[in-house]
Amino acid sequence: MLLTETHAWNFAKADALSRIQMERTLGPLDVIRVLQNEKIPFVLVGAYGLVGWTKRPRATEDVDVVVPLRQVKKAVRALEEAFPELKGEDYEVVARLKNRQTGHVAIDVMKPIQAPFNAIFKHTHDVTDKGVEYRVPNLEMALATKFAPLVSLGRAEVDKYSDARDFALMAINNEDFDWISLESLGESIFPGGGKEIVEKVRQAKAGQKLVF
Repeated sequence: MLLTETHAWNFAKADALSRIQMERTLGPLDVIRVLQNEKIPFVLVGAYGLVGWTKRPRATEDVDVVVPLRQVKKAVRALEEAFPELKGEDYEVVARLKNRQTGHVAIDVMKPIQAPFNAIFKHTHDVTDKGVEYRVPNLEMALATKFAPLVSLGRAEVDKYSDARDFALMAINNEDFDWISLESLGESIFPGGGKEIVEKVRQAKAGQKLVF
């Protein structure tokens, strides 16, 4: 099965699970259409962007996209206009759109200023879903986006469990890795990260416990 087919099937399932468990109406395709209508380049990341690689849909509270730094403010304005129940808050590495009443995060507009996201637009894969074409990270970048928080000192330990799950699933459920690209992306995160990310993928595929 091609990635676009695998992604679309699992994407729809993740969206359905999220709508049921989170009792919300805002979906990833809604966000995608707003950004496309405004001609804002983006890459869909997070649970929705990686589900074609994990092949294990799960519910998620928010939609995560990476947009060029110069387009972040435009993206936030467009999303606030499209979803007036949301209000944007700007942080160093992300612009976060929260529900005005509950304070829950609905959309994260991520800024590509840290590795590996600063190279994400060079490592994408096109998918098509319900006639809508957009970009998700390729396999190596998808792994790197989960490896980065796993080795981050600032990431809450409880959040690392879901990161490790996604990382392991991507390693286990795929075969054709570009090991050179994967090592390069890992190395961009920290010196020595290239060898570590490759080793962690091999450990996951061997069914070994991942320790970060």
